[in-house]
Amino acid sequence: MVDWVKLELDITRFDDASFEHYLHRARSADIRFSTMAELGDRRALYELNKTCSADIPNRGPFYAYDEYVAQRIDVPTYDPEGVVIAVLDGDWIGMSATSVHQDEAFSEMTGVLAPHRGKGLSLALKLLAIRFARSAGCQRLVAFHHPENHTAIAMNRRLGFVDQAR
Repeated sequence: MVDWVKLELDITRFDDASFEHYLHRARSADIRFSTMAELGDRRALYELNKTCSADIPNRGPFYAYDEYVAQRIDVPTYDPEGVVIAVLDGDWIGMSATSVHQDEAFSEMTGVLAPHRGKGLSLALKLLAIRFARSAGCQRLVAFHHPENHTAIAMNRRLGFVDQAR
């Protein structure tokens, strides 16, 4: 059994300004940010999520498309405004999906395609996810990670996530 790393961020204390430069850097590289509310392509989201999820330690097989839609999109907590997509030259290269559960948001997935990693894009996407959670009235953003997913854990800690209170 895996002892997941459970992290949380107090959105009410989060300082956006400390991370704004990641958005500027991405935009200056001609990356634009959109949401599923604007883009709406479920199949493209599925393919991007499937590719990004392949790097999660011990992930196992990814959902079939119909399962993905049933378990991740056609659910009450799905909000197309909470799924931010990074787009470069028309290609979807990164994503951050956030769901809202009353006054708490849950980070479903943040991922960037391998050729675009190491440039702060995941931090830019997560900043937009935090802003979405804040606009939805949430006080906290929660994320669970496999303990071997060191990159994702470090990225969240850099943003100020701490171990979730038990």
